[in-house]
Amino acid sequence: MTRTLAVLLLLAATGPAVAGDAKAGRAKAVGCQACHGLDGLSKLPDAPNLAGQVEPYLVKALTEFRNGTRKNEVMSVAAQELSDADIANLAAYYSGIQIDVIPPG
Repeated sequence: MTRTLAVLLLLAATGPAVAGDAKAGRAKAVGCQACHGLDGLSKLPDAPNLAGQVEPYLVKALTEFRNGTRKNEVMSVAAQELSDADIANLAAYYSGIQIDVIPPG
């Protein structure tokens, strides 16, 4: 219960949600596919999966890479060219990819 509350508070602190266009995000994601895959499933061991991530988290992460608050050698450079609309669209696209979780066993 405490973990859920913490996530909700974090999401509330990220500011107002900007509705992105998932179709435009898919087109923009072509530039991300070398590391994150067009399907949002990472192709490299150091790149995270983006498929199914929470939209406000993706917006926050990309914005922080762009403004230098969050640092990564590749993402800090890649995010510099993203507009607010690009970020919203990418977040809408990757968060909209459905992932099925099947526990072992």
